[in-house]
Amino acid sequence: MKFLRVGEPGAERPVLLSDDGEYYGLSGLTADIDGWFLARDGLAMARAALAAGELPGMDIAGVAGQRLGAPIARPGSVLCIGQNYAAHAAESGAEPPAEPILFYKAPNTVVGPYDDVLIPRGSSKTDWEVELGVVIGRTARYLESHDAARDCIAGFVTSNDVSERRFQLGRPGGQWSKGKSCETFNPLGPWLVPADDIADPQALELRSWVNGELRQDSKTSDMIFTVAEIIRHLSQFLVLEPGDLVNTGTPEGVALSGRFPFLRPGDVMEIEVAGLGKQRSRCSSDGE
Repeated sequence: MKFLRVGEPGAERPVLLSDDGEYYGLSGLTADIDGWFLARDGLAMARAALAAGELPGMDIAGVAGQRLGAPIARPGSVLCIGQNYAAHAAESGAEPPAEPILFYKAPNTVVGPYDDVLIPRGSSKTDWEVELGVVIGRTARYLESHDAARDCIAGFVTSNDVSERRFQLGRPGGQWSKGKSCETFNPLGPWLVPADDIADPQALELRSWVNGELRQDSKTSDMIFTVAEIIRHLSQFLVLEPGDLVNTGTPEGVALSGRFPFLRPGDVMEIEVAGLGKQRSRCSSDGE
């Protein structure tokens, strides 16, 4: 079972894609796939409504011909974990961290899985980052165990933590959020997959391509900090709320390594997490 949002920016409609490939409208249950819906165990509610035959069917051709938005509405927070794969930390010239490194992206970076990514003005080092995204379904505050952390997860998504490395690392004092929060810098989706449908989030393959050439090829088993540990750890310092997005880090194979050129207008990024879908974003100049 997969959840998606269909329509133009600001006018997306919630849709369920069943395991047998049929589309169903969710507008009778909720106006959007947002924190309000997730906090009320909306994914389970939709599953029950589907099983009971209570959801209206949708024309597949009509859905396929429309834009896909991010599978969740604009989150309250986008929290990101840095250097969470040992090989990526090494290619960044850093030692593996002793605890999760936290930074924020602006919520308005979140765009659809096939939307253009804007190369910002003054950019010379825009980079790609395939990541497993975690969508929060229950308030997480001072969690005491990994099991408690797992209970707070609504589902998982494919996420691209696009970064401008000169903005991030080349400015005085280290400015991670400046290099992460440019407009369109977090393509998300195509789907939100409920946590119950992912047997083990630490056994997922992640890949990225630029212009058809493989760049990243790894597994979430290589994470330094697991998904459950990230959520538990973050809850000791802040409150995670339903609808929030947590990006859990990227593996090796980014342009920062020096092995590949940085992104330029016209380049095409493809980002995939196994079971969570593949996205495709064209890079264009800001204002193009």
